[in-house]
Amino acid sequence: MRNRLLQLLSAVCLTLLIVSCGDSKSSSEVPAASGDDYLVTIKTSKGEMKAILYDETPKHKENFLKLVKDGFYDSLIFHRVINNFMIQGGDPGSKNAAPGQPLGSGGPGYTIPAEFVNTLFHEKGALSAARQGDQANPQRASSGSQFYIVQGTVTPRAQLEGNNQGKIIAAFRDCMQNHPESELAKEYQTVLTENPGNNAAIQEKVESTLDRLTEVTGMTFKMPEDRIAKYSTVGGTPFLDDQYTVFGKVISGLEIIDEIATVQTAPGDRPLEDVRMFITVEKMPRAKIEEEFGYKYPVALEQ
Repeated sequence: MRNRLLQLLSAVCLTLLIVSCGDSKSSSEVPAASGDDYLVTIKTSKGEMKAILYDETPKHKENFLKLVKDGFYDSLIFHRVINNFMIQGGDPGSKNAAPGQPLGSGGPGYTIPAEFVNTLFHEKGALSAARQGDQANPQRASSGSQFYIVQGTVTPRAQLEGNNQGKIIAAFRDCMQNHPESELAKEYQTVLTENPGNNAAIQEKVESTLDRLTEVTGMTFKMPEDRIAKYSTVGGTPFLDDQYTVFGKVISGLEIIDEIATVQTAPGDRPLEDVRMFITVEKMPRAKIEEEFGYKYPVALEQ
């Protein structure tokens, strides 16, 4: 039955309708942020990036800072690089890895609970946690050390406005697989049982219950205006939103991401020439970070 549901789900993915997206409030001028924060410096052979870590993801922020202060990341490599997508590192096995050695399964021996925040997304420069796939990791817990930095591409605004079909499909799947006892899942099951092979029937039912689907799964389907603005100008990977925890952002050195992303790679996406990282952190007033790097802290962080 599950395979049948997934087959029908694929059909729904191709036929879900697009509706217009409402605007969200945009930020206006705000005073300089108060208090201190941590400025992260990621040094590589291609150049240097500066990043901040989000207070909204405290478990990931605390863990990353601890690993940096312990020197965990020093001399590790970006072991997985895909141009126009992302650069990934943080596998401790990469420090002394032989050329061609498979990488990507190492870590500190623990995971971190997912911290999905609807205001944090995969714009270019986003610092996000890698993880195992949903089948082995249905809670989407993050790797204890592996992270990726988004490069992505620019997406035309017209493709971003309206309901996100992929997220609707993901929510439908989540509802059926992880919330089978919910009233909504039972209603979907009834439609599937009473209308075998009728993709239009389940499509209509899903489209008419999107608010309830959000209540059950916590997933929303319309992209806020601030995300649309970023993805349609700076770029990123919108299809990763709400799937992987975003816990920081590169605020200086975006061009270094491009430099690393375009290196020659072998099958398996490992660069032919190792690109190593050395990460340090320093405490700095938020107002100074804003002044030097043009990053603006949300007002909520000042309270």
